[in-house]
Formats: sequence, C-alpha cells, structure tokens
Amino acid sequence: MRGFDTFIVVDWSAGRAKSKRPQKDAIWAGVVRQGEVAEPVYLRSRMEAERWLDQTFGAERTEGRRVLAGFDFPFGYPKGFASAVTGSNDPFALWDWLEARITDTEDGANNRFEVAEEINCLFADPGPFWGKHGEDNFPGVPYRKQGVIFGPFAEKRETDRVAKAASSCFQLAFHPTVGGQVLTGLPVLARLRRREGVTVWPLDQCWDEGQVVLAEIWPGIIESAVRLSEDKIRDRAQVTLLAVALSRLRTDILAKLMDAPPEAREEAWILGAGAATTLIEALSMPNSPLRPPPLRDDCFALPPGIDWTPVDEALERLRARLHPVVGAEVRPLAGAEGRILARSAVARRANPPAANSAVDGYGFAHAALGPADVTLPLIEGRAAAGAPYGRRVPEGHAIRILTGALLPDGVDTVVLDEDTATDGRQVAFRGKVKPGANTRRAGEDVNEGDEALAPCVRLGPPELALLAATGVTEVEVFRPLRVGVLSTGSEIVASGATPDPARTYDANRPMLLALLRDWRMEAVDLGHVPDDLDRLRTALDAGAKTADAILTSGGASAGDEDHVSALLGETGTRGDWRIALKPGRPLALGMWKGVPVFGLPGNPVAALVCTLIFARPAFALMGGEGWRTPQGFTVPAAFSKRKKPGRREYLRARMTPEGSAEVFRSEGSGRISGLAWADGLVEIGDDARDIVPGDPVRYIPYTSFR
Repeated sequence: MRGFDTFIVVDWSAGRAKSKRPQKDAIWAGVVRQGEVAEPVYLRSRMEAERWLDQTFGAERTEGRRVLAGFDFPFGYPKGFASAVTGSNDPFALWDWLEARITDTEDGANNRFEVAEEINCLFADPGPFWGKHGEDNFPGVPYRKQGVIFGPFAEKRETDRVAKAASSCFQLAFHPTVGGQVLTGLPVLARLRRREGVTVWPLDQCWDEGQVVLAEIWPGIIESAVRLSEDKIRDRAQVTLLAVALSRLRTDILAKLMDAPPEAREEAWILGAGAATTLIEALSMPNSPLRPPPLRDDCFALPPGIDWTPVDEALERLRARLHPVVGAEVRPLAGAEGRILARSAVARRANPPAANSAVDGYGFAHAALGPADVTLPLIEGRAAAGAPYGRRVPEGHAIRILTGALLPDGVDTVVLDEDTATDGRQVAFRGKVKPGANTRRAGEDVNEGDEALAPCVRLGPPELALLAATGVTEVEVFRPLRVGVLSTGSEIVASGATPDPARTYDANRPMLLALLRDWRMEAVDLGHVPDDLDRLRTALDAGAKTADAILTSGGASAGDEDHVSALLGETGTRGDWRIALKPGRPLALGMWKGVPVFGLPGNPVAALVCTLIFARPAFALMGGEGWRTPQGFTVPAAFSKRKKPGRREYLRARMTPEGSAEVFRSEGSGRISGLAWADGLVEIGDDARDIVPGDPVRYIPYTSFR
C-alpha cells in the first residue's frame, strides 16, 4: 500500500447549521499534513463542509500530497439492506439512491425523516429506521426502538460488532443519532467520489489507486485518549487526536488495518475496528496511555503593539494557549491520594448496595397503616447491620430493626425508636408516618455503573471514601506535573552562607519549592546560577530534561543583567508580558526546548503573587486538573486605601476576628515578613478605588490556591 501525506478526520453532524462561534455537536475536521498538526476546522453546515472538502482535496492533489480522509458515519448498511432498497447489493447504488432523494440547505434544513419514511414503507413490519423528535411527527417512523423489526438483515454490521460500537445506522434520534448522519452524509460522499482521483476504502475495487481515499472511522475507538483531553469541545478533540494517531502509524501497520474482510465490500468497514490498542499506542508515551501534544513554541507570543496587559487578558491568553502536558497511569486506590483523575471513575456497585434502615426502630409495610394511631404485633427476631432477617415480615406486623440493617422482605418503612412504645410483644406509635420514612434506597447515593467521579477531580479523603464505597479498586490518574525551580542573580546566595551586605539570602527558591509540594506537584530543585549566560543556559538545559515546566526568579525584565529574558529572546519564543499589576509587572514567558518557562520577578512578594495568580492556574491546566480560578470572598475592609486606575493590586491581608480584612502596613515587594503575617490577598480591581473601612473588598485566602 502507498503511504499518505495528509490525514483528515471529519466529525459529521445531521443537525441544523450552527453559529459562527465554534461549538459542540457541529462539523469538525482535524488535519495533520506531513506530520504537522493544523488547527481544527469548524464547519457550520454540511454544504459548507462539502465545499471545504472539495477545495481541500483539490489543493492537496495540486501539491502532490496523498490524502486519507476519514468520516465518522457508516459507509454501508447491514448485508441485504442495499439490495432491499435498490435491487442491488452494490453499496454505491444506495449512495446514489440517497443522493437523488436527500435535500439539504445552507441552514441545515433537510428531509432525512421523510426519506426514512419512504424506506420504511418498503417493508411490512415497523422499521427499520426509528427515533424522531415528537411522537406525532413522521408516522412512518417509530418513535422508540421497541417493536421495530429489522427484517431480513441484522440491526448492526459485522464491523460494528468488532469495533464494539453501541450505535446503529437505523437510529435517527436520541443520542447517538448515527442514522441521521448516514442519510445526510452519504449523498455528500457520493458527489465527492465523482471528483478526480477520489476512491473509497474498502468499497472500490482499486481504492489504493486514489490520490484521495475516503474511509469510515469511529472516534470511539480512541475513547480513553479523548477523555484525557482538556478541550471543552469534545468533537474538536476527537478529530485532532484520531488524525494524529493515524498519521503516526507506519505504512505497513496502516496497511494491516486497511486489510478488510470480504463482508466489508458490501457493509463497509470501520478503519481500526478491533485495533484500539494500536491507535492509542500511536498517541502514547512510555508508561502512559496518552502522550499529549507538545506546546507550541509561539504560545506566549503577544500581538504586535501590545504594551501593558491587563490581568484578566493575560489569564485568558494563558488559558487559551496551554493544555495538559502530562501522561496518565493506573494506580491502586490506596496509592492515588492527591492525584488527579484522568478518566471517569465508574461505580462497580451501588451505594448503598441494598435498601436499609437509617435508624434504630421498628420496620413494617406502610400499606398496613390506617389514619389513626397504630399498634402492630412484633414478630420474633430482628434485623441488624451485617445480620439480616432472612424471612418475609407479614403485612400488619413489625420487626425490630437496627441502623444499617437490610430491610427485610415486606418492610418499606421504619419508625424511630423514640417515637414508639412497646411491651416486647407489640409496638405502638402515631399513625402519621410517611411511606419510606427512615430508610435508605438501594443506590440512592450512587447506582452501579454511574460515574462516581468525573475526570479532573483531585482525589482527597472524601473522594477516596466514595470510590471505596462503590467498589472501585484502581483509577487512571495523571502523573504529577514536574516543575523545576531556578534562582538567578549574582546578588543571591544560599541561606546560611557567609554574611555579606552585598548579597541576599535566597528566599524565593525554598518558598516556591514548598508551594509546589503543597500543590501536590513534583518540585525539582534546579539550584541557583549567577548572572552568567552560559551557566544559565546549562541550567535551563538540565531543567528541560527533567521538568514539565520551569519557574525562574530574577532576570525577567529587560536590563543588562536580565539573562532569563535574554536567553528566552535567543530562542525567539519570549513574550515580555508587562502585566498591569502590583506587585509584579514583568513576567518573562517563553519556551526552552519545548518546556514552558515562567520568568518571575526577583522580589519575593512579587514572585509569590505572580506564581499564585498566573502559574497556579497554568500548572493546574498543564497537569490535567483544568483551569483553576481561586475562590474569593466579599468582606468588609478594615483599612483605608486610595488607588489610581490602570493596574490591579494584590495586598497582603488577613482576616480579623470580626470578619474584616486588614492589610499589611507596607506594600514594599521586599517585605517578606508581610507574606508570613498574611493568610491571603486582597484583590483591588483595575479601576480607581477610594476604600474606607467597611467598604466591600475581595479577599482570597492562600488556601484557595491549593
């Protein structure tokens, strides 16, 4: 088989045209061209998608590049269906039949339900197409699957069985609506197939002769990789990841995946069916089910003319340009504390596993009660936690039951011990007991098969308790983000060195290393280097080999001895982010051999503030946790402050016993004592403020950054 230069993966949609703003459930195309991953393409309608595909195929042919284009809907139906509709078992006859009947418009309006009705009329029994929006619409299409007859052919194709696809090409509504995608997609493919050099795998006899080869794909094959993506638009993540996976396969391996069985000539085949491991491994790194794509070298570049950057704009730029950079691994639950879930944790059993009593008391069937006060005879025995009563409780009788005991057969309500009187043979209580009172339903917390915890959740004691209760014994978690910390500057020496009034003890490195450990990240001590370009270059080289990100302090501005900025400038990746905030302002961001470098100011207060405000959410995103916005609280001010407009300010603050925020007596960036005095920050917005005691201010405790 000849190799391919360009890989295109298209996520199709049968819905109406979407807005100009990219969104989910639209048409997305992922493109990898000669190993380079292009920006995913957002297509608002099927007509727009068809034009883009036609133009793209033509451009690729002109450039001499061979294209493999995958579409995420079935290219064929189960054996026998095409013949029943067209009189021929040639799948292309069905493509042409649908093209002649399906109408589509720029806004996405189409007649797929009418065409489905026409097909259903060919068969005596209900179906095979089913599912619609509203029970009274399209009477020839059953509303639900119940009662549908698939006639002389199967509901699913052989490739659906091999790929373990849950969807059916006959389902038109109620997610997944694959049936609608087929009816609207095949007419488009029928037209594209008529273009010069276009063939269809595996339906064309000589498909490998095509310059553009169309193939059926299914992103569900790489579901475990898609779940690791931080992309909020799932379809966009799917097309990119699958295009990347296909592009990384050796030609001989791809040829094996395209060696389809005989039944594929009529039913078509999903490329990669039964080979999920092969595709996922193409994305993976050692000991990880996923190798995230590298960050772009220009991800910190600012647009021309940008001078002062507001804090919110800087944060949005970081959020848009970063993504997870860590792989994932499977860990036993006992060793997963503090880690971040990379994949949903699914309950293996319900919690509680069976209906039980929430109190000590007496159990009975509520149907036996009348409107007045009640006296019920007690049966012998009792139900206790771990010692269930194994027989049925007759209606009109009660049983002694203890907290946590399974409800015996015949019991659906429990009356609290303190609300009863008993002589050991009977129990009496007021008659106004609600049905199901003082009981816990089976699965009322979590049902078996439910998502107990979603991805990106950090596993603390409560989360571990929930997973243990639902029978989860191992979880897939992200590897901790490794962050290197490097101090720079000839004026810095290690704490405890011979006192010298011209030298300052290094406070930033121990502070930042401790902060990273507090955030459950892997802190890598890169030491300290003086103002020497060669030694700094060597230190950054070492950091890039061992860390996922690097924090430096000092040398972040544009002076003669600001070597961090100078070296990042040599790589062409530096962004001199002059942030409109106090304390802080200079923030040198860049890439060093594929690793992002956050160049912090040298003053400890400014270094901490910049780390909390900018590095913390960035590292959370890179580590799989998702973007974190610290939780703040509106509290009364216990201080006075007049602030000019133009910059955001962060004041070292702590809460008073009266519930107000007081601030440190000095705003100097070198006053480290204020960091220890404070338990948080007061954030004052970009506008001018004239604060007097009692005015509302936003207080962010240090703990909000954990």
